[in-house]
Amino acid sequence: MSHTSPFPLYAQVLLAVLCGATLGVVFGQEPYLNGLRNEQLGKLGLWVVWLLKTLAVPLIFFAIVDSLIRASLPLRQGAKLLMICLVNVSVAMVIGLVIMNLWQPGKSWQGHVEELLQVVPGTTLKPALTASAHPLEDLMAYIPRTIADPFGSNNIIGVVLLALTLGLALRWAKRRVGGAYRLLDTIAWAIERIYGWLVTVLWWVIIVVPFAVFGVVANVVGKSGIGVFATLWIFLVAMLLGLAVHALLYYPCVAWLVGKKSPSVYIGQGADAIMTALSCNSSLATVPITLRCLERMQVSSQSARLAACVGTNLNNDGITLYEAMAALFLAHALGYDLPLSKQIVIVVASIIAGAGVAGIPEAGMIVLPLVLAAAGLPDQVILAAIPLIMTMDWIIARARSGVNVMSDMLVAILLDAGKMAPATKPFSQ
Repeated sequence: MSHTSPFPLYAQVLLAVLCGATLGVVFGQEPYLNGLRNEQLGKLGLWVVWLLKTLAVPLIFFAIVDSLIRASLPLRQGAKLLMICLVNVSVAMVIGLVIMNLWQPGKSWQGHVEELLQVVPGTTLKPALTASAHPLEDLMAYIPRTIADPFGSNNIIGVVLLALTLGLALRWAKRRVGGAYRLLDTIAWAIERIYGWLVTVLWWVIIVVPFAVFGVVANVVGKSGIGVFATLWIFLVAMLLGLAVHALLYYPCVAWLVGKKSPSVYIGQGADAIMTALSCNSSLATVPITLRCLERMQVSSQSARLAACVGTNLNNDGITLYEAMAALFLAHALGYDLPLSKQIVIVVASIIAGAGVAGIPEAGMIVLPLVLAAAGLPDQVILAAIPLIMTMDWIIARARSGVNVMSDMLVAILLDAGKMAPATKPFSQ
C-alpha cells in the first residue's frame, strides 16, 4: 500500500535528519526558544516510536484474521504456493544468518550503543542472553497462556498464533453454515472495519514519524556529536548485502534451473516490475506491472495472478530477511552472543511477522520493533535505535520492495514449472 505525495516519506525523513543534526550541533544540550532543549524533543520522538510499536500488535492481528476470512484459494494450488514460499524464505534466513554470524558487522557498533542509551535516562543494558536446553523451549515460551497475554507483552509470535486460530475457526464456521448465519457475517464485517480503521490511524502516526526522527536525532547529536552517524553505513551495507545475495544469486539460479527461465528472461523481462518497485517502494502497487512482465515471460495467467495477487501476502522475503538481520545486528552491537535457540526465535518471529504485514503501509518499519523485542533486546534500546535506523531505511525499503517483487515473479514461474502453460492473454487492468 502506498500513498502518493509530492514530498514522499523518505524525503521527509532525510530532511528531518538534516534539521535534527543541525539543531544538535548548534545548540547541543543548551536551552533555546524559552527553555526548550533537544532532550525534550528526543522524548517526544520516542513517544511517537512507542505509539508505532503499540499500534503494530492489533494491526497485525486484525490483518491476518481479515485475510483468512476473505481469502479464496484452492487446496492443491494453495499447498504448492505455501511450500514454495516456505522454501524461499528459509533460504533467505540461511543467507541472513550466515552473513551475520560470519561477518558480525554489529560488533562495529559496540561502544556506540551507550550513545543511544543516553536518549533514555536511567537505562542499563540487560545481561547477555543464555541458551536454553533446547531451541523448542525458547519457542514454547512465546505461546500465549491467556488471550490477552501477547497483546500486553507485544509478543508477535503469540499474536500471530491467536490470529491464525481465530481466523481459521471463523473460516471453518462460515463454510459449515454456508455464509447464511448473520452473526458470522457481522463479525467478519466488524473485523474488516476495525482493520481499516487501524490502517487509517497508522497513516496518521506515519505522518508524524519525520518529527520523531527530527527529535531523536537532535537529542543524540546534541549529546554525542555528529560522529554518531559514522558507523551507520555498516548497517546499510550489511542489510543490502543480504538482500542482494538472495535476490541476485538465489532467485535467478532457481528460476533458471527449476523454472527454465534464464537470467536474461527472469531479470531482463522483469526489469520493469523491479524498477517500479524500487521507485515507488511498494510491491502491492507494482502488481499490474508484475503481471505484464510475467505475461512477457510466457507464464500462465493463472499462476501469475495466484503469485502476484494472492501470494504477495506471503512473498515478503525482503521484509523477513531485513527483520532478522537487523535484530542480529543490534544484538551483536549490544555484545550479546546469541545462542542458536535465540536465533531460531528471531527467524520464526521474522517469518510470521513478514507474512502478517501484507498490505500494511511501511510494513518493515512497523514490524521491526516487535521482532527486536522477540530477540530479547531492551525496550529502551529499541526505541532509541529505530529512529537512527530510519535514516538508512529509505534506501533499504526500496531494496526490500524490489526483492518482494522478484519473489512474486519467481513463485509464479515455479507454480508454472512442470506443466504446459496455456496460451496467455492480456491481463485486464
